[in-house]
Amino acid sequence: MFTRDEALALLNKYNQEPFHIQHALTVEGTMRYFAEKLGYGDDIEFWGLVGLLHDIDFGKWPEEHCQKAPELLAEINAPESLVHAVVSHGYGICADVEPKHQMEKVLFATDELTGLIGAAALMRPSKSCSDMELKSLKKKFKDKRFAAGCDREIIKRGAEMLGWELDDLMNQTLDAMKSLENA
Repeated sequence: MFTRDEALALLNKYNQEPFHIQHALTVEGTMRYFAEKLGYGDDIEFWGLVGLLHDIDFGKWPEEHCQKAPELLAEINAPESLVHAVVSHGYGICADVEPKHQMEKVLFATDELTGLIGAAALMRPSKSCSDMELKSLKKKFKDKRFAAGCDREIIKRGAEMLGWELDDLMNQTLDAMKSLENA
């Protein structure tokens, strides 16, 4: 298996936009948080690498998102399980690979949501999610004009895929992002 440093080098090779790098790091941390919380502590590194590399092809090939990923991930000999997880986060959007493992479903559910939470945090005086409450996040979620690029339907589908209430997904993802700020 490749190292995190190799994964980060690959990410930086194909993504120069600081926003995309930050998003990858946020999703990596969020995935690590959920691995621990959901009892997959032995797989925490794998969950994190999937989060880090989930948008590997988006920076240079947004129109081929999740289609170019297998080719790029082959450069570091990524295992098929990681490639499947990365591609499955585009299920029904830009890929037909269905999330099967709980980790894949968490990635699908939290990818867009981390973007929404990040955008909401930037609107706060603190520029942080550490003082954000679920009520405030739900208000932003309901405002379709706010962070319009964050697809609410994908977030809802992700919650359903996991069998979680939307509020629970939002609250847990908010807690994950708060933990990243406090780390």
